[in-house]
Amino acid sequence: MKKNKAIIFDLDGTLIDSVLDIALCMNEVLEELNLKSYEIEEYNYFLGGGVDVLVNNVLKNPSKELKQLVTKRFQEVYETTLHSNTKAYEGVYELLKQLQNRGFNIAVLSNKPHKFTKGYVDKIFKQFNLKEVHGQKDAIPKKPNPQAAINIAKSFNIPCQDIYFVGDTKVDMQTANNANMISIGVLWGFRNEQELKDYGAKYIVKHPLEILDIVN
Repeated sequence: MKKNKAIIFDLDGTLIDSVLDIALCMNEVLEELNLKSYEIEEYNYFLGGGVDVLVNNVLKNPSKELKQLVTKRFQEVYETTLHSNTKAYEGVYELLKQLQNRGFNIAVLSNKPHKFTKGYVDKIFKQFNLKEVHGQKDAIPKKPNPQAAINIAKSFNIPCQDIYFVGDTKVDMQTANNANMISIGVLWGFRNEQELKDYGAKYIVKHPLEILDIVN
């Protein structure tokens, strides 16, 4: 086995099931402003690109003023607390435990704002030593730009081509490929198998523990 091993996980739709809380908060904002709200399941196709993309998706070509208003209200409603419906997917705890036992450096890279990315990781995965946890930051381009992933590789002192990148959307597969990392697409998140294949997933898994077979 290689001495230095690393794996980077997306957060929403990969490690945590957060779609219900995001959808409820966004629908609250839309209804407050007398705008069209959506079924919970529809949010699976709105998420993955951060707040900016989420707002664009629910508003469909909004004016600059409306986009700013909805973004501000959503941040006020959603980003004031950690939500109780958000939880780890089944099998994720065991996966992280096994990876930790096998000496992996484990990181999280999300397009969720950094404060809340770190907040959810600290709350839900506090028993694990996740060495690098990064959400969206003003100074670093968000995924699929590879810069943040490359920065994590440098912090681990491990070549990008030796690092696994795990996610549930095309954005994650693009990030992995842009960073020259090994992409693993997961089917329990926000998107389907075809999207992951179309955007270059090297591996596709249906359950978290299948990742152990790949990294071995």
